[in-house]
Amino acid sequence: MLYKFKSKAAGDLIMLEPNGRRVLEIIGKDAGPQGIILPEEMPGAIAKLDDAIAREEAEHQAAIDDAKAKGQVPPKFDAVSLRQRAVPFIDMLKRCEKAGKEVVWGV
Repeated sequence: MLYKFKSKAAGDLIMLEPNGRRVLEIIGKDAGPQGIILPEEMPGAIAKLDDAIAREEAEHQAAIDDAKAKGQVPPKFDAVSLRQRAVPFIDMLKRCEKAGKEVVWGV
């Protein structure tokens, strides 16, 4: 399944199901087949995504530092980070908030 996020203020954004589900769960939305993010919800959603990105990066850096301190090989992480997956979505939310337009998916 794909998530296709649409808005009148930004181009469509397509995410694979696991990535779209993760982003929606982070912002506190039901990751069902259809949904909407209202402009008044967007600042909170952006803040939640920024917090999740910072947490993930801090956890990865801590794991790398811990492995180096123990003389072990640092762990490998997903080739594409949450930051790389979420930045286009954050940009879409910012544009839509500024324009006062909602983001929808599955319609």
